[in-house]
Amino acid sequence: MDQRISRPVARTTGLLYLALGITGMAGFLLVRPLVFDPTDAATTATLLVEHELLARVGIALELALVVSQALAALWFVRLFRPVEPFAAAAVGVLGMMNAVAILGSTAALGTALGTALAGDPAGPQQMFLLSENLWLAGAAFFGLWLIPMGRLVLLSGLPRALGWFLLVGGVGYLLQSFLLVLAPDAGPVADVIVLPATVGELWMIGLLLWIGFRRDRSRTDVAEEPALRP
Repeated sequence: MDQRISRPVARTTGLLYLALGITGMAGFLLVRPLVFDPTDAATTATLLVEHELLARVGIALELALVVSQALAALWFVRLFRPVEPFAAAAVGVLGMMNAVAILGSTAALGTALGTALAGDPAGPQQMFLLSENLWLAGAAFFGLWLIPMGRLVLLSGLPRALGWFLLVGGVGYLLQSFLLVLAPDAGPVADVIVLPATVGELWMIGLLLWIGFRRDRSRTDVAEEPALRP
């Protein structure tokens, strides 16, 4: 591992990346299907009214995803800036762009709930569809942020296989975005081409947490904590 990688920064980055994954899965994969029927606008409006608290939890989870994505992007810059400043800045900027796209989705979800509570049977469905398209647009930036991240892994002395999983996964997310626009029925294929990204992200989270929390101390860590020198 590159001695320029700080253990405390790796620990914080790993925790933020973990928070990003948990909030994203909980909000998009668990809560959203319980309050959104993609085939029936009236059902969506009814679900939102009947499960208002659950809908608010979903909005809060998406907002937490935005915050964790933005902070993770900033901490990745701190983590990898000593390795290659330009690529580290690219990770930060592209990650922040994805956070902005999801922030728009969060606003759409809030509007969907508000219109449902006001008795509008059609507005909530339109807002959920807008939210899904913002996620689709954001996936392009999510793919782009994985590409420089993979390059930084290759340059930093971390496992090279991880770097390639991130690079290939980033390209997969880009292809998925265009594929779903051009061929909306190609969902199964779109899911397959992002599998390398899923492997790479889980590996990255685990590796950062291992680096950050392992007990053995290196000379780099001692240099970072002069107060602990004998």
